[in-house]
Amino acid sequence: MNRRWHSWVSVVLGAGLAVGAAAQTIKPLRIGLIGPFTGPSADFGIPMLNGAKLAVDEINAAGGYLGRPLELVVKDDTANPDVGLQHSQDVLKEGVVGTIGFCNTGVAMKSLETFQTAKAPLIVPCATGTPITAKYPAPESYIFRTSARDGIQAPFVVDDIVSRGWTKVAIFADKTPYGEGGLNDVVKALASKNLQPVYVARFDLGVKDLQTELKAAQAVGANVVFSYTVGTENAVIAKGRQALKWAVPQVGAWPLSFPFFMDGAKEAAEGALMAQTFIAEPSNERRISFLSAYARKYNTKKITVPMAAAQAYDTVYLLTYAILSIRDGNLSGPSVKAALEAMPRIYYGVTATHERPFSKDDKDAITSNMLVMGLVKNGAVTFAYPEDRTRNLFVQRKR
Repeated sequence: MNRRWHSWVSVVLGAGLAVGAAAQTIKPLRIGLIGPFTGPSADFGIPMLNGAKLAVDEINAAGGYLGRPLELVVKDDTANPDVGLQHSQDVLKEGVVGTIGFCNTGVAMKSLETFQTAKAPLIVPCATGTPITAKYPAPESYIFRTSARDGIQAPFVVDDIVSRGWTKVAIFADKTPYGEGGLNDVVKALASKNLQPVYVARFDLGVKDLQTELKAAQAVGANVVFSYTVGTENAVIAKGRQALKWAVPQVGAWPLSFPFFMDGAKEAAEGALMAQTFIAEPSNERRISFLSAYARKYNTKKITVPMAAAQAYDTVYLLTYAILSIRDGNLSGPSVKAALEAMPRIYYGVTATHERPFSKDDKDAITSNMLVMGLVKNGAVTFAYPEDRTRNLFVQRKR
């Protein structure tokens, strides 16, 4: 751990070391963790799990929660909404102080009521569907998020493509809740520019051929393809464009940084642009520390989906900061909710500098100024603009 970065955590958590050997018998503080660790979404579920584990290891090395080690209660939702719902119900029976969960918007949406009804805080580190934090009125909501909702990703990308002169937009969105929400967000962002899509294609997950739809988009003069899907379908779109020799850019939200796209589309993915909160380059001290620690722990030089790992890592720290601010030892759901909404200390994170990331009226920690545009280059994601690399030396705060 960087000493300056985690100075407050080290001091406060270190107080727990005074319990000495007795700490081994103290009941752990349990945190739920739900995500797709097997199945079609495991490419970003596994890094989410790994990022959370890395943070827990660091916190426990500094003494845990006042001498109590943190313990993750891990549940694999396999990207299936019904499985996710069952695990949500199960994890709440295991005495967790909070739950970190969900990579897939559809899985998250099915489980929100479980946490809200139980008055049990849920922090979403990956799923980005706008409705997740909009389902309940913010003051009463127990649903928090540390990923960038599509309601800010879509306008961020639209701003970029319009500035480049790409205003004839074809939208390709899958039929999942994620695709539906993303489509709505892109249409709304275009409308704010007095634009509308020239073509819209909807498709099922697992589709292998979108040539007919791509030809139709080409025929109406689209000069950019905005895709909204999380799996192999992004690569189907890219390879379809390549086969048609249709040299228009493909842009989208963060799934264009996933292996399903870059490995599946290979050279057809080159030049794709997407919104990112974190690019796995050593652009500042915090990121160097995180990337080095991740590489050592998991013996790898490459994180399959870096954003998922970094956001989950930060989420564990934010939850820990919140519970450490509770002075009377009351770790009930309402107490933890109130602590998350009024965190007194700044958390110098990997994805952002989190100063009061949540409030009673705002359950989303990420704002658009924290985003950068990523670019697929030589099979990896880098900064699309040199000035973003420079700006990234200073991790952004919420606006």
